Amino acid sequence: MWNFETDPEFQQQLDWIDQFVREQIEPLDHILGSQWNIHDPDFVKLVRPLQKQVQERGLWACHLGPELGGKGYGQLKLALMNEKFGRSRFGPIVFGCQAPDTGNAEILAHYGTPEQKKNYLEPLLANDIVSCFTMTEPQGGADPLVLEARAERDGDSWVINGEKWFASNARFASFFIVMAVTDPDAAPYRRMSMFIVPANTPGIEIVRNYGFYGEPDETHAHLRWTNARVPLDSMLGEQGDAFVVAQVRLGGGRMHHAMRTLAQATRAFDMMCERAVSRFTKGEQLAKKQMVQEKIADSWVELRQFRLLVLETAWLMDQTKDSRSIRKNIAAVKTVMPKLLHDISARALQIHGSLGISHDMPFAEWIINSYHVALADGPTEVHKVTVAREVLKDVQPAAGMFPDYLKSEQVRRAREKFGLEDNPRDPEA
Repeated sequence: MWNFETDPEFQQQLDWIDQFVREQIEPLDHILGSQWNIHDPDFVKLVRPLQKQVQERGLWACHLGPELGGKGYGQLKLALMNEKFGRSRFGPIVFGCQAPDTGNAEILAHYGTPEQKKNYLEPLLANDIVSCFTMTEPQGGADPLVLEARAERDGDSWVINGEKWFASNARFASFFIVMAVTDPDAAPYRRMSMFIVPANTPGIEIVRNYGFYGEPDETHAHLRWTNARVPLDSMLGEQGDAFVVAQVRLGGGRMHHAMRTLAQATRAFDMMCERAVSRFTKGEQLAKKQMVQEKIADSWVELRQFRLLVLETAWLMDQTKDSRSIRKNIAAVKTVMPKLLHDISARALQIHGSLGISHDMPFAEWIINSYHVALADGPTEVHKVTVAREVLKDVQPAAGMFPDYLKSEQVRRAREKFGLEDNPRDPEA
């Protein structure tokens, strides 16, 4: 059966989430710093009680299976939830589903040893600690095949040397999950392995933290690793399995990011609409200006289109249980996401006039964030290539010089199918 309904019981949960986020969580965005600074006394005072309410309602870390304390929701339900608490930067952490901790938890659940699960996974799921996923490097950017950081075996240890770039939340993390080259002579996608490394390991240095407009703190680290030594069992998965391990965290995470982006774009749209009916110029409401109406109409349509694309992809993930089989769909979501946020935020800014560019409005921050989501988890250009490649891989070339869908050829086949003689009045016959 195909429909667009949410079951009534779950819709009640969504309605509660919506009100809870608007009334209790959104105000935190204006008074607290980084949402990963969990040991900030104000975080403890203001956020922990909200997390307790979420836990008591049974909505904590719903992406996890019951064996890990979650509801084991599929991607469709998770998408609908993220659409609600994505309105606030503190929304995800209040519900126990903040990146990069969700993806890192999935890796540890799949590949961690019992000791690692006790020391890292359990406190991570409880939000007693936060984590950092570090793959990109200063010279590498979006191309993992040019990574240079090395992990070399030395007796009963791995020794890691190299540099990592834009390692988000490194300054607050209790541990890192890091990708490093273990066999430089192997095939390109077998050169690297994944490791879990405690943040207090000697030899790890934060060279500098970077931030971007709209973030309260600079939290994206340039890391230097100098003879950082970890035990042999710090490797997650088998040697050379870094890309396999990384895939565990990517597909679902992109769906969550997409719905949170949708939530932010929807906020921009709501503000645009309110401004349009509130502001008068040249003797009439902005809402009566046809160019304003065009912006509102385009934005509404684009929001609905993107929402349906994401929900369809989430539904497909639930059906297939295999993100690789629908990589075209996931890449398409990632491709559309930044443009949606950019265009709607820019229209909202324009309709607000000079107020729109001021620090009292969030539109400039959201426009910058559109570039952030266009780069995170791989740049838009890479995902467009993936979409095209997946679309074309099963398309067969024409057998002859001309395509068989030439009109004259279709007419010939149709007449042949129905046993009709050639039509002498047809100039193409």
